[in-house]
Amino acid sequence: MRDLVDEIVPAHRDVVRRGDGDAELIAVTARRRYDAAVSDVWDAVTDPARLARWFAPVSGELREGGAFQVEGNAGGEVTACDPPHGFTVTWGGPESVVRLSLTPDGEGTELALEHSVPVAFAGSGAGALYVGPGWDIAVLGLALFLRGEDVGDPAAWEGTPEVAGYNAASIAAWSEVVRASGTATPEEVDGAVAAARAQFTPDAVG
Repeated sequence: MRDLVDEIVPAHRDVVRRGDGDAELIAVTARRRYDAAVSDVWDAVTDPARLARWFAPVSGELREGGAFQVEGNAGGEVTACDPPHGFTVTWGGPESVVRLSLTPDGEGTELALEHSVPVAFAGSGAGALYVGPGWDIAVLGLALFLRGEDVGDPAAWEGTPEVAGYNAASIAAWSEVVRASGTATPEEVDGAVAAARAQFTPDAVG
């Protein structure tokens, strides 16, 4: 298999702190352009049969007001849905919100995935390192799927050395973004990097 680390560059990352008081949030965003029409990308991120081939099996009602569960991961509710432009879901709890938007870009599509949580929950922008690498591997899996590159069982694929190498590069990329954002202290970033390595590259850490 070719070196997946080359796939780090096409993904763009952002971390911001916004809002005031109890409504202050940390928002983590991953973006990537795909050489596929919006309708095709929308179908790939909403059709359970296609989701299972690049992301994970997802059960439940994938419609506004419906509840869902990602196998081996989080569940939540679909709070907004605007086909084929995007949707909003809760992710593991009502204050953890994921917004996905699809925008035409020439003959392709730009996907933006934002995961926001209250500052009181995230602590600082360093919290991006707990979720950013996971979303990076998701947008990579979608890219491979849309290009016709079958990863087989996504859960097994995520445990391969190739993906571990990608995850290590992803952690480094997210740490640079967090440091540049000014949303966390150097000590907070260092601690989050260590935790992310333990989570996403456990064999290397061990």
